Amino acid sequence: MIVRNWKSKCIKALTSASQNLIFPLANNDPPNLQCSYTQTQSYVQVTMKWKKDPYFDSIEHIHKSTELKRIVSLKNVIARNTNGCIPISDVSKKGLQFDLKIKEYVGPHHNLPWFRLTQRAAEIDREEMSVLEDQKGGLTERLKKFIWMSKEKAVPLKIIQGMAWYLGLPDDYLQRFDDGSFRLVDLEGGLKGLAVESQGRVLSVLQKNAMKQGVYSGEPMEALQFPLFPSKGLRLKRKIADWLIEYQKLPYVSPYEDYSYLDTDSDIAEKRVVGFLHELLCLFVDHSAERKRLLCLKKYFGLPQKVHKAFERHPHIFYLSFRNKTRTAILKEAYRDESAIERHPLSRVRQKYVELMMESDPILKRRRRSSTQVEAIDNEKSESDLDCHCDSALASTEYSSNEVVAGGS
Repeated sequence: MIVRNWKSKCIKALTSASQNLIFPLANNDPPNLQCSYTQTQSYVQVTMKWKKDPYFDSIEHIHKSTELKRIVSLKNVIARNTNGCIPISDVSKKGLQFDLKIKEYVGPHHNLPWFRLTQRAAEIDREEMSVLEDQKGGLTERLKKFIWMSKEKAVPLKIIQGMAWYLGLPDDYLQRFDDGSFRLVDLEGGLKGLAVESQGRVLSVLQKNAMKQGVYSGEPMEALQFPLFPSKGLRLKRKIADWLIEYQKLPYVSPYEDYSYLDTDSDIAEKRVVGFLHELLCLFVDHSAERKRLLCLKKYFGLPQKVHKAFERHPHIFYLSFRNKTRTAILKEAYRDESAIERHPLSRVRQKYVELMMESDPILKRRRRSSTQVEAIDNEKSESDLDCHCDSALASTEYSSNEVVAGGS
């Protein structure tokens, strides 16, 4: 191409120092290599095919997590009561706390049913309290890291409350974890938030594991690959496989580092989002979460509008389960490589609760079946009495008709 008029506005715009994005070498000043490298990366549209994985769909303590959360909340109210039992009226008053829709029926004001824990439930509760006390330091550190990943190093209390179950925080975490490092702050919109001061550089789980393996030195904008765990039978198209190879070679930006210089439409920015989700699920006790529950993090953690698409674009890193008519994101590395991410003791406690729930299911079914059979017997008796009454009435009618006919003859 021959440029005839070098004084045109177009050429000036392309070669000017303030707008020089296409010809960076035309500047006399040395360019910012970090930002220049980022700007040259363009977002590649990739559509991955979802593949069902029976292994991840069969992890009960993940897929019963929503139900378990409600039961544990109710269990905490019963166990913390001074008498160790509560009336049903107390349950109806705390429906919002249990995330349940409770219907109230007007009945007698006396002889209300009361609830207490079974012996096995009480034993698991004591074990849970012991784990929370032993892991107090670790859970505090998880909360700090969660806040450190935010843009302003401060997160609204309502966001923390929504993530408390996933992070393994008890109901009284503000009092239990008050070690002087947290402080309450006022955020925009009149919200109260929790802030924590940064304590130097924080490494992600991915960085720590890579350093142990000797494949990562921790330099800024250094490439770091995500551990991949393909589901059985999942095959990628050649162009997608080639894109994934190049994607792994891109620089890794830790979720604890500044990302304001990144071009939001670049693959590096998208890799930063994937790294954030990877670290977030590492902090969660079960390394999983309902996808819709994470959407509230977009504003305070600098996530794009379509952050949920990252789980679909990277099926080798995350598994998206559709069980229970919901979408649950699971970090594959936590369940495929036990040496990379250690299982939290609180997860084992929750699994015991789930096992107790599953044992109670047949008991409830038998009770319902027995109740149904009793109702059926009562209905049969009622129908039998009704049939007898109808038969006697019919016989009386026929007898009266015969009398009329006989009298007419």
